[in-house]
Amino acid sequence: MDAKELRALDAVELGNKLVELRKELFNLRFQHATAQLENTQRIPAVKKVIARILTIQTQRAMGA
Repeated sequence: MDAKELRALDAVELGNKLVELRKELFNLRFQHATAQLENTQRIPAVKKVIARILTIQTQRAMGA
């Protein structure tokens, strides 16, 4: 997801997406540790989307 799609979501949907992505990141890390993860590039991609969501939430909280 890019920032434009994330900005279109409201606060509740954004929060739900954040929870979902954090669960996915946990599962990816677990799979990586047990050598079951095939696409290791998914981990940094999920981290970037999480960072985008947190940035958007911070901007909205500051009123920007």
